Amino acid sequence: MTINPEVNDINNTYEYGWSNPESYAIKAPKGLRRDVVEMISKAKDEPQWMLDFRLKALDIFNSKPMPEWGADLSGLNLDEIYYYIKPEGFNTRSWDDVPEDVKNTFERLGIPEAERAALAGVGAQYESEMVYHNLKEEWEKLGVVFLSIEDGLKEYPELFREHFATIVPPEDNKFAAINSAVWSGGSFVYVPKGVKVDIPLQTYFRINAESSGQFERTLIIIDEGAQAHYIEGCTAPSYSSDSFHSGVIEIVVKEGARFRYSTIQNWSHNVYNLVTQRAAVYGNGVMEWVDGNLGSKVTMKYPACYLLEDGARGEILSIAMAGRGQHQDAGGKIVHFAPYTSGSIVSKSISKDSGRSSYRGLVKIYEGAKYAKTNVECDALLLDEEARTDTYPYIEIEEKTARVGHEATVSKINDDQIMYLQSRGLSKDQAAGLIVRGFIEPIAKELPLEYAVELNRLIELEMEGSVG
Repeated sequence: MTINPEVNDINNTYEYGWSNPESYAIKAPKGLRRDVVEMISKAKDEPQWMLDFRLKALDIFNSKPMPEWGADLSGLNLDEIYYYIKPEGFNTRSWDDVPEDVKNTFERLGIPEAERAALAGVGAQYESEMVYHNLKEEWEKLGVVFLSIEDGLKEYPELFREHFATIVPPEDNKFAAINSAVWSGGSFVYVPKGVKVDIPLQTYFRINAESSGQFERTLIIIDEGAQAHYIEGCTAPSYSSDSFHSGVIEIVVKEGARFRYSTIQNWSHNVYNLVTQRAAVYGNGVMEWVDGNLGSKVTMKYPACYLLEDGARGEILSIAMAGRGQHQDAGGKIVHFAPYTSGSIVSKSISKDSGRSSYRGLVKIYEGAKYAKTNVECDALLLDEEARTDTYPYIEIEEKTARVGHEATVSKINDDQIMYLQSRGLSKDQAAGLIVRGFIEPIAKELPLEYAVELNRLIELEMEGSVG
């Protein structure tokens, strides 16, 4: 599948900014209150322990101040958000059973096409619920589980409870707490020992209603020696009021396993995108984050790898593009708890007009993590004089045998490069686009071919009219 939200800077329209008329089974009142949390839990017919968890998380949320160290969140009014919207006809495994208006939304986004194009499994979330989830039979026969998070809780209660909120507890940060209180939708994935899922699983998230929040919770467990790749995409309509997306992704990569989580987010420019993503990686396991951030009004997202046992490895590849009115505050975290662990962070950002991109990252090596090593590369490209970029690296080393490298560069597209390429027959915009494609190539080459093509196409659309 190709993710197809287009931004056209010439007339400042967002192609997938359309919305459907609202038709919902349940729509909670605005604001985050105890009765809203209880409504969500009741609607999902949850066990008592989950309701208790949600209410405790609500107390934690209320006790924590809004963060002031990152992007400006003063425009986000949490009292004006709908925290739960349940669409009609949700959570089916048959595409034919999805309501017609929702089906048409995902037809336009290419979701059924994606399934036909040989993905291992496809999920689609609309507002607060998964409306569709399906896994190919060949993987089900091998014991692979790919369900909505709600079905994971009901069908695999012991496995679910063993891992849920152990990697991202509600105490972690204010937005992890809000997600823990009102989580709804997301995926539950389990890949058994030794099983290698060699084609991607994919989930697509769509916000439709104005002033709505989406709080998916995804829990992924990759057992010993297993391998898999999960891809996430997302869009939303354009409204004058702000929407709010605050997901939590928890991943367990067991001994000798390998997992890749790829995101191409292209939210409309009225969405606050505040996400917590973290993986626990065990002995000789490998976790890879491939993170693309093009849309949203504000993004704060720092995929993390906690390297817990000998030989674990974490890799984070990140690309962010900030245009007018956007702040992309992205980066990554690698934390070494054990000897002979290794990691790398490669972060690329592009800024234009008044757009601002920031790299914010953490490398932490605890005492006893002997011979741990991590390398960080941050490269920023400014397309004009109004653009801004910042780098906030945090490096904390408690082990004398550790090795850490950090390199940061900031560059501009210069006239000599443009003139040289124009002399070879390219227009000014084509020349700038070629330079940018070369700049993001280390990220794009790690995506499946159709996603790499789409990432380049989206950036080209963002680039139109940026030079000259």
